[in-house]
Amino acid sequence: MDSELKKKITKDLEQSFKSRHTSRVETLRMLMAAVHNKEIEKKGKLNNSDLSEEEVLEVIAKEAKKRKEAIELYIKGNRKDLAEKEKGELKILEEYLPVQIGEAEVRKVVKEVLNGLGAVQDFGKAMGEVMKKLKGKADAKLISDVLKKELGQ
Repeated sequence: MDSELKKKITKDLEQSFKSRHTSRVETLRMLMAAVHNKEIEKKGKLNNSDLSEEEVLEVIAKEAKKRKEAIELYIKGNRKDLAEKEKGELKILEEYLPVQIGEAEVRKVVKEVLNGLGAVQDFGKAMGEVMKKLKGKADAKLISDVLKKELGQ
């Protein structure tokens, strides 16, 4: 049983193919290949290849993160043409991700977690707790930066 998100991506891929949006078709094919690879990996472990909605979101988030990192590297390498291509792919991938929360909301959750931990101000432990609460809702780099500021690191 496929997740609703996977069905939506498949439908969008078919639609893009029919309307000849080549860059969108390439991006969605890449995404479907990543989802398929995750299914194969899961089947090897559990003998059940159906991905949950959350697992499909994880794959999309991972692919989006790859695009963000590539954009940074291409800009540093003065390859604006390749950076623009990656930005286009990232924009398509972000259509399937939940809306990311901003720095103010992240700061609020970080403060709650730090208050909950009390005197023990361990970065690793706090990061783990914040990531549990904000999984898929905020960029890990943003969370890390806010947490470091709050801990005075």
